[in-house]
Amino acid sequence: MSPGRLEAFSDGVIAVAITLLVLDIHVPNPGGSLAHELGQMWPNYLALVTSFVTIGIIWINHHAMIGRLRAIDHTLMILNLLLLLTIVILPFTTSLVAEYVRESSGQHLAAAVYAGSFLVMALAFSATQRHILISRPGLLRTELSEAERRRILSRALTGLVPYAVATAIASLSAYATLLICMAIAAYYASPFASSSERPDQPTG
Repeated sequence: MSPGRLEAFSDGVIAVAITLLVLDIHVPNPGGSLAHELGQMWPNYLALVTSFVTIGIIWINHHAMIGRLRAIDHTLMILNLLLLLTIVILPFTTSLVAEYVRESSGQHLAAAVYAGSFLVMALAFSATQRHILISRPGLLRTELSEAERRRILSRALTGLVPYAVATAIASLSAYATLLICMAIAAYYASPFASSSERPDQPTG
């Protein structure tokens, strides 16, 4: 399998996942105040935007990662499938947190699952990067020094920390977890995160 075919398959999976996010936004039933009903759906909007931006950034990162390759191996295909698995689960975890964030029961667990799904995705991306950059640098299209490869990987690993914090704090406040996930997405999508190689970030 060529890197191009791997990327094309991954693009299709990511496109489906990002599209499924909008299915959680439902048209309110007629009869009540439309403005009130739309306002009541604010958790859906926030979770949708956060997940949409995060998946969009991982798509950019994935493109940069695959763009470095001249060849792929079996292990990379398996790691890429695991990464895609963590992405396709996001529509479910997004719907979960949107449904439960205001509930008196289950909100903390829902928030932990939501942030945890981002953490697992970041771990999968970092593992894939490590395989390419450290374990099998011969797969790279252009030779990079060990220092450069480790610098790229270290940026990916650093991105794990805020998601770990968001997951841990869910037991205290579901709202705080959602805000942290939103802040992470906003940061990586902003010019402040841009460097010569912003796509090397784990999820943004």
